[in-house]
Amino acid sequence: MTYQRIILATFILLTLGLQTRLWIGEGSFAHVSGLAIEVNRQASENARKVQRNAILKAEILDLRDGLDAIEERARSELGLVKEGETFFLVL
Repeated sequence: MTYQRIILATFILLTLGLQTRLWIGEGSFAHVSGLAIEVNRQASENARKVQRNAILKAEILDLRDGLDAIEERARSELGLVKEGETFFLVL
């Protein structure tokens, strides 16, 4: 009789221990769910950065190859006017 109670108590303790780890500990459902959310957030951030890098790469290639982009930046950001052109300010 006492061996059966010891075995039953051991079985109950093991079951509680495993259930605790399953629901609360590292590798639990909550932990895995949190990691999945973090992975999705990081993947979207990576996609955004890949897109930004592609835009920057295209701009670098354009600046390296042609003067049109440099001229456009000089006009829009610095307000420069080419020689022989007339500047009109529309309010």
